Amino acid sequence: MDKVPRTVWALGLVSLFMDLSSEIIHALLPLFLTTTLGVSVVMVGLIDGIAEATASISKVFSGYISDRMGRRKPLILLGYGLGALSKPLFALAGSAAVVLASRFADRIGKGLRGAPRDALVADVTPEAIHGRAFGLRQSLDTVGAFAGPLLAIGLMAALSDDIRLVFWIAVVPAILAVLLVIFGVEDRCGHEQAMPNRPPITLVDLRLLESPFWRVTALGSVFTLARFSEAFLILKASAEGLPLTFAPAVLVVMNIVYAAGAYPAGIASDRLSARTLLGWGLACLILADLLLALVPGLLGAFIGIALWGLHMALTQGLMAKLVAERAPPELRGSAFGLFNLATGIAMLVASVLAGLLWNQFGMSVTFATGAAFAAAALSMLLLGKRTPKR
Repeated sequence: MDKVPRTVWALGLVSLFMDLSSEIIHALLPLFLTTTLGVSVVMVGLIDGIAEATASISKVFSGYISDRMGRRKPLILLGYGLGALSKPLFALAGSAAVVLASRFADRIGKGLRGAPRDALVADVTPEAIHGRAFGLRQSLDTVGAFAGPLLAIGLMAALSDDIRLVFWIAVVPAILAVLLVIFGVEDRCGHEQAMPNRPPITLVDLRLLESPFWRVTALGSVFTLARFSEAFLILKASAEGLPLTFAPAVLVVMNIVYAAGAYPAGIASDRLSARTLLGWGLACLILADLLLALVPGLLGAFIGIALWGLHMALTQGLMAKLVAERAPPELRGSAFGLFNLATGIAMLVASVLAGLLWNQFGMSVTFATGAAFAAAALSMLLLGKRTPKR
């Protein structure tokens, strides 16, 4: 069995520290917006949707540029650097506009690094263990995603619910992530070795992305319509009576399940049918949304949140693996960029729609609509062409 390369471990640890920083902030941001700044739930959905769409649009350009340059690390470093620089703005924010600007800068950074980082994972990893490598990176990323909210709970308790001071402390792990990129990530593109004399990538070359890639992109887009911003999970738990200090527990529970399941799911994706794993992931999301829509109280909410994390574990690394394997090596960055553009637009639509539904009809209708979109994605998966067993 091939070993996961050192660069994949380094990228996983970079993701861990940046997610630690980001999730300390994001776990508190919905309630910071609605209670401290007094904005509406629609605005929360709009800010999150615009932020994620911005990241996805940025990934198109960063993926294409990294293919054209034949190098991944410069854009990865730029992306993580911009993410670190945006963090102090959250602590300084006095209005929703400043929060939006902060999220905008942060998500541009995410967009710049996302496609080159995923392409680099595929570049340095033997194809036989692509699932394992993506699962490992996703798992380490998600350790930060649950450690961040857990740390936020401790800091809120220790600092008497001083959200702004907690936001300042979140700057530290972001700086560590940047240092890890500089000293721990080795840049190497697989297609440089295979085609050293190849001319720069052009937009015309994107025609080499064939129908299997576009089918994965279409499925991912419909899937994302069902997976609106996790801010709504926090608002759901708060509406069911969860105190402000413990609001980050929502992301702790979700991401513990996500982190625990991502690596085993990655290993399974190297051996089992992608259709099977995606089907189980969508079934978990449908059940999660139904619980969140129909079962009152914190117990029902947290069971739904845990199932939400399980569906992420089963599907997110797998989708990255499918994109990597359905694009030519020299176009991997561009392929990840286009995939993330499509799913980012879907996330914007989903988050804005979720906010509108919440305001007009309540949270039950919001989550029931998510279940309907997930059922549509499951039908699309079952009725579509079979994904080859890897």
